[in-house]
Amino acid sequence: MSNAQDYIKGRGAQRNVSNRFDANSHEFRDDFLNYCAAEGDDFEERKTTTIDTFAKTIVNKVVSPDVGMEYSLNPYQGCEHGCIYCYARNSHEYWGYSAGLDFEQKILVKRNAVELLEKKLRSKSWDAVPIVLSGNTDCYQPIEKQLQITRKLLQTFLKYRHPVAIITKNALVQRDLDILKELAQDNLITVNLSITSLSEETRRILEPRTASIKKRLETIEKLAEANIPVSVMMAPIIPSINSHEIMPLVKEIANRGALSVGYTIVRLNGAIGGIFTDWIKKTMPDRAEKVLNQIENIHGGSLNDSRFGTRMKGEGEFANQVKQQFKIARKLYLKNRERKPLNCDLHEQYKDGQMKLF
Repeated sequence: MSNAQDYIKGRGAQRNVSNRFDANSHEFRDDFLNYCAAEGDDFEERKTTTIDTFAKTIVNKVVSPDVGMEYSLNPYQGCEHGCIYCYARNSHEYWGYSAGLDFEQKILVKRNAVELLEKKLRSKSWDAVPIVLSGNTDCYQPIEKQLQITRKLLQTFLKYRHPVAIITKNALVQRDLDILKELAQDNLITVNLSITSLSEETRRILEPRTASIKKRLETIEKLAEANIPVSVMMAPIIPSINSHEIMPLVKEIANRGALSVGYTIVRLNGAIGGIFTDWIKKTMPDRAEKVLNQIENIHGGSLNDSRFGTRMKGEGEFANQVKQQFKIARKLYLKNRERKPLNCDLHEQYKDGQMKLF
């Protein structure tokens, strides 16, 4: 890693970028930066702050045909985990913030999430279909330890016997094993752990405020031992950074009890292209151009790819090699393991929060 003085430890993005929806933009003048350096002042606020919001709706219909979910629920917008490649960064611009450091430092909290979910599940027009927690940002990011909104949401899903899936990088999900066990008894839960690498050094610079690899592997074991269906997403695959780890990673998660594995290939849409480029030139200057060129080759000559059907898996020789490696890995290490569809049949009996006798 570069020892450049301008590298911000503990953060993914290294700067804020202009919001495409803002009419105005700003920049720091050299004389101001020199003054701050001479005075020993930090010219930007580095602390994470939370901002209370009160949403009108909480369950979102997913219209994209290639993300594998119909509905999602995100109790938080922005994510302190700071994963440099995160596609959700662009969504922070709709709130008037930058997709860069703002995304990691300004976390919007949906204070009425539980009430809105309960209203949705009680609606006569709602027919049960799995709702995914963290379709956009991680429901177990650090602030969840204090606020416990995700835990209360899970209690609501249990109360109404409604199917729910979780995607997370955080071992904090272990805190809620008591609720997850009850949901699992009726096949109402599946957990997807996101693990991008087996290397702690790679994890630290790609995903600076996520749980360690050791804790995530331990979480797979704990969930599997509790008979809670757990799978792994190796997402994203980034050429020359973690693309060599497919076989050993699938073997490791299989040994820990995972039922299946999925993947995506990195894509750098919108503001993320500039954020990632700035980051990799500071963290991996020796291979930055190689990695960027390889990403462009996967996506038709561009870092950006919004085409349904190709954006998640890429195209070309590298994409095909990744596809074949996962095919072989599943056959070798995950053969005959089954992840059952979640149970959507119980909810109608619990529309009012308790079982109907007649």
